[in-house]
Amino acid sequence: MFVDYAIIDLEAGVGGSGAEAFLREMGVPFGGPAGGDGGHGGSIILRADNQLSTLLDFRYQQHYRAERGQHGQGKNRTGSDGDDLVLRVPVGTVVRDEGTGDLLCELTETGEEFIAAKGGRGGRGNGKFATSTNQSPRRWEPGFEGQKRKITLELKLIADVGLVGSPNAGKSTLLASVSAATPKIADYPFTTLTPNLGVISLSEMRQFVIADIPGIIEGASEGKGLGLQFLRHIERTRTLAYLLSVESEDADTPSGANLQQEYDMLRAELRAHSEELAAKPHCVIITKMDILPPDADEPRVDAPDAWAQFNISSASRKGIDGLLEALWLRVRQTIAAETAFDINTDVYRP
Repeated sequence: MFVDYAIIDLEAGVGGSGAEAFLREMGVPFGGPAGGDGGHGGSIILRADNQLSTLLDFRYQQHYRAERGQHGQGKNRTGSDGDDLVLRVPVGTVVRDEGTGDLLCELTETGEEFIAAKGGRGGRGNGKFATSTNQSPRRWEPGFEGQKRKITLELKLIADVGLVGSPNAGKSTLLASVSAATPKIADYPFTTLTPNLGVISLSEMRQFVIADIPGIIEGASEGKGLGLQFLRHIERTRTLAYLLSVESEDADTPSGANLQQEYDMLRAELRAHSEELAAKPHCVIITKMDILPPDADEPRVDAPDAWAQFNISSASRKGIDGLLEALWLRVRQTIAAETAFDINTDVYRP
């Protein structure tokens, strides 16, 4: 089961209390105070793990508590610290405070960690309160409470290219034809119910990642169909690809009219969800060209903001190679713009 959203309660460990004790040893007539400090409570740590692809574990367990610290002991012995509780989450997890909605962190690399709830400090024993005027203190501190927090986990897949389109636009078919991904493919709408990732491998060891999300219909921003609940998975992409199927064309309408209407609808729904997402660079891909007659005109849409348009057939692989090369080049150019990476020399420049 694919789960990309979870709310969990965290309670870090309580610190151990300090001890009240006095040294009693043969040959030490004035041993003095010897109460040790309490150990620190364990923290709760989130760790990104690329072996995970869902937040399913947090669907069945929502409450987590770290181990408390041990109390201090005599002879100035400090109590043991509580063990930290490490929770593994998929790479791409966004962590927010449930109460305020504030962004706490984004775990985007394998092994990256975030202390979601910090353990309480151990209390001081009476040995720490000795002074020149109070050489036999009986004062000690209790352990401090660990941090308690309710957080929201959102999974945002990390991909270079995001596929956007209506149900049955051919997104899953394209993904399956160019990668080793095996999304569900059928001749009815909404066969894709969860996002899919595919790694595209080109010559000379070039690779990039494509994300496929469930189809978007008109009114999705108002909750129709599957809504826009999965659009978070393409928010990190470097470019979007709007897929339009020539199956939407109708003989009773002017050529290209339905394609244009479908494109405008997709743009409007993304804009209703997020202006930032709608502003991402995008191209237009017209799919299923194999069903058109050989002498048919190449369909086009009016998309002045698109950086390119492509006509392809996943079944016959018409135009696929050129599309992949163009997507790869666009991804590289975007990386170069975001960093000091020189696309021609493969060198980072300060």
